[in-house]
Amino acid sequence: MAQLFVCQGGDELPRWREAFPQARRVTGPQALAQVMHGDRVWVMSNLEDWTTLVTTLGQRGAILSVLSYAPNPVEAFQALDAGARGYAHALSPAPLLQQVELVTANQGIWVPAELMAQVVGGTFKALGGESRLREDALAVLTERERAVALAVAEGRTNKEVARRLDITERTVKAHLGAIFRKLGVRDRLQLILRISRQDARVTDPGQ
Repeated sequence: MAQLFVCQGGDELPRWREAFPQARRVTGPQALAQVMHGDRVWVMSNLEDWTTLVTTLGQRGAILSVLSYAPNPVEAFQALDAGARGYAHALSPAPLLQQVELVTANQGIWVPAELMAQVVGGTFKALGGESRLREDALAVLTERERAVALAVAEGRTNKEVARRLDITERTVKAHLGAIFRKLGVRDRLQLILRISRQDARVTDPGQ
């Protein structure tokens, strides 16, 4: 199981080296020739046609994360839609990069907290929003859980949900835990896919 950093010739990130000292630095063509199932692959978003590279390597069973010098919701969505399971700032400290690797290696998705709500809200809107809800999925939720689920799907943070429903953030987290268990999902993006009537390629992030 290899750890590969796919970048342009000028990219050299000491923090990434610190996080994964045994990793190899390769170009896009080298990655296409070398990557195998189970490999951990980090792709820089300043590469030409990086989304196609991510999709191709993901289809081989590699675990993909995308690093960006200027993280933003649109690019984060593109990364997840292409098949990446992680999206982070290219200059993130080594411990954070190791956390991304741990989460993605365990079938989770990691996106910076400040971007997650926007990514979730954008996905929900793209799937049709409340006009495309699956009432059968929502039927297992209590009235308050439904309200929390819809607020989260709209892209609101836990703090915003708490303010909107006049409850504490701790209570919001408790409701989310119950919602995830009842619907059989792991995170916010899976929640959206579960309650929407339309399929999408995007999967997963964090509570």
